[in-house]
Amino acid sequence: MALAAPAAHARAEATYRPQANKLGLWLFFLSETFLFSAMLSARFVTSGTDKPHDLNQPLALAITVVLLLSSISAYLSENAIANDDRSGFMLYTRITIVLGLLFTAGVVLEWREALADFPAATIYGSAFCALIGLHAFHVVTGIMALGVVLNLGGKGHFGSEDYWPVEGTVKYWHLVDLMWVVIYPSLYLF
Repeated sequence: MALAAPAAHARAEATYRPQANKLGLWLFFLSETFLFSAMLSARFVTSGTDKPHDLNQPLALAITVVLLLSSISAYLSENAIANDDRSGFMLYTRITIVLGLLFTAGVVLEWREALADFPAATIYGSAFCALIGLHAFHVVTGIMALGVVLNLGGKGHFGSEDYWPVEGTVKYWHLVDLMWVVIYPSLYLF
């Protein structure tokens, strides 16, 4: 009888853990959405729809395209591991990381230009730096999470039956991309 309890606990754990992980992830996403919404609201409350004329629109558009492409490669990475295609998973995860690093390099250039044209001490400059900085932090943490799943995937972890860490990481990456899709027009278009 003593062995039945651990076995029952293991079955319950296997049944409820995935749902708990997914619920936890979606609750985290909800809190992140509130955080970004507060920052976006602060941008419009403090500076209205005014924006400087010397925003680097081509750079912002280019890094937006890079980030959207990274979302496609992240999807392909998750799809590959869900179908037991480890080499595809490794390839597309690497591509996603490289695109994320390219986006981050573009943000560094963007910040350098922005700080020269509208310093953080100005109303728009502070909103711009806060939003871009918050998003860049999330991109960097996403790159780190992708690096972890890439490393574990290279060691044989994950497969079509168990790829939740990859799925959760890719969902996070999509959230970060979605946040940029909202931040980009709020800072550059109106």
